[in-house]
Amino acid sequence: MRVGVPRETKDREHRVGLVPDGARALVRAGHEVLVEEGAGLGSGFDDARYVDGGARIVDVTTAWSDVDLVVKVKEPNPREIERLHSGQILFCYLHLAGAPEVADALIRSGVIGVAYETIRQPDGAFPVLAPMSEVAGRLAVQIGVTLLQRDRGGKGLLLGGVPGVGRGRVTVVGAGTVGINAVRVAHALGAEVDVLDVDLKRLTYLYDIFGGELNTLYSNPGNLERSVVTSDLVVGAVYVAGRRAPTLVTEAMVERMEPGSVIVDVAVDQGGCVETIRPTSHSDPTYELHGVLHYGVPNMPGAVPRTSTFALTNATFPYLEAIAQLGAETALLRDPALAEGANLWKGRIVCEGVAESLDLPLHSLQEALAAA
Repeated sequence: MRVGVPRETKDREHRVGLVPDGARALVRAGHEVLVEEGAGLGSGFDDARYVDGGARIVDVTTAWSDVDLVVKVKEPNPREIERLHSGQILFCYLHLAGAPEVADALIRSGVIGVAYETIRQPDGAFPVLAPMSEVAGRLAVQIGVTLLQRDRGGKGLLLGGVPGVGRGRVTVVGAGTVGINAVRVAHALGAEVDVLDVDLKRLTYLYDIFGGELNTLYSNPGNLERSVVTSDLVVGAVYVAGRRAPTLVTEAMVERMEPGSVIVDVAVDQGGCVETIRPTSHSDPTYELHGVLHYGVPNMPGAVPRTSTFALTNATFPYLEAIAQLGAETALLRDPALAEGANLWKGRIVCEGVAESLDLPLHSLQEALAAA
């Protein structure tokens, strides 16, 4: 199979979909790897490293159009989608529930779209989403701490306080992978932490591992409102497989927060769980609404590409290797976890969460395969 590795084009997105060692492994298995010039530079890999592994350095058109499988990090932009053709395999984060225009263009392109974020193991774990969720959860508090500084537009508060001065308050909405990593950093900094979820087992787990040194609250409107309006930093950490994130933090709650407070919504790539959030970028990451600083960058891990690229490709490579070796159809049928990652199959939506969120017809994977 011919595997294309294009350079990422999203604002300040410095990750890359395949590291040189991965290229070497694919070439040794008999595949051809075509890497766009400069694709790995942001993560610290120059073109020579890929060439040493047997890859070929190509221009942008070749990396997209002259390959069977495109592996990258973030969803393609409109110009990149124009370079795709029917039957190609696109393997990356797609987040289609929050991007109807991308979904529509990819449906019309006729590609096979396998999304990192919906690959799900039988126990419910998301093995490819998890490492970037870990990074984003830790970054969320790190970024929030910086934004709380007065020179960054915040209220001028040190989250952990000092002797004789009260600590800052952090609310984390969601106790999944993002949430637990946000809690870990906020707790380590000495903040007073509330974490909310509807899964009592997750809350019990967090209570136990942190020795009861945080407030674990069942997520209902009353608890959520009381926590949000009294917090200095709110972290949105909600994920529902393939679906648009539910709006949990309302605009009315945001209006009652103190001026100079901060919201970091990690769920923004799925539409966001905060009513007042909208996507921003690394170049222009924040905006103020109702006196509250909002941060809505949908590719947060791109800020730390050296860590993120290794963590991501460690998780993606076994699936990439299977698709390259077996072809998409056989690989998906043999691996139920990878089959969960299928979002599009040659013009048909085969992911329930995406179809439901976009109000579009759902086809089973088997139905789509038979039709194709």
